[in-house]
Order: sequence, then C-alpha cells, then structure tokens
Amino acid sequence: MSGFQDRERAEESRFAHDAELTFKATVRRDRRIGLWIAAEFLGLEGEAAANFASEVVASDFEKPGDDDVVAFVLKRVADAGGELTEARLRHRMDETLRETLAELKAGS
Repeated sequence: MSGFQDRERAEESRFAHDAELTFKATVRRDRRIGLWIAAEFLGLEGEAAANFASEVVASDFEKPGDDDVVAFVLKRVADAGGELTEARLRHRMDETLRETLAELKAGS
C-alpha cells in the first residue's frame, strides 16, 4: 500500500510543480507581451512601458484563461489608434509562453 501512496504523493507533487511553473511562465509571458505592445503599438518606453506591462499582468487575474488579457490589450491598442488582430496577438502569446516555459525549465 505504501508504494501506491508514494506514487500518489509524487504525482501530486509533480502536478503542483507543473502548475507553479505554468503560472510563472504565464506572468513572464504577459509582462513580455505588455512590453512588446508598449513599444510596438503605444510608443511607450522606460517606466511607462514597464507600468503598462504590469497592467497587462494584472489584467490576467480578472478571469481564468487568456481572454481577459486579449480583450485588455486589443482595447488599449485600438484606443491608441493601432491595428492588431486577435489572431496575431494570440499567436505571439503562444510563442512567448513556449519561450518562457523553456527558460524556466532550463533554470533561467
């Protein structure tokens, strides 16, 4: 019976580790997306860009999933007179998430 319990604990531990890794990667992704949007579409630099990136990160805590981030970013870009498609944004978000996950798994 203890072998089963050991495997169960190991699985729970791995699940918790994976969830934490995904959370950290998502926060890092959102920050990078915010910096990209700030520079590319809003013309922000320095502290203003960093503040916008923080707003993007905060927008992700409104609802589960990425829809809240997508809506926030697309609205801010549209309000600034820029053009960004949802497909392009989601593609960039997916690429950036893969990059951040790889970085975290590599220990950087």
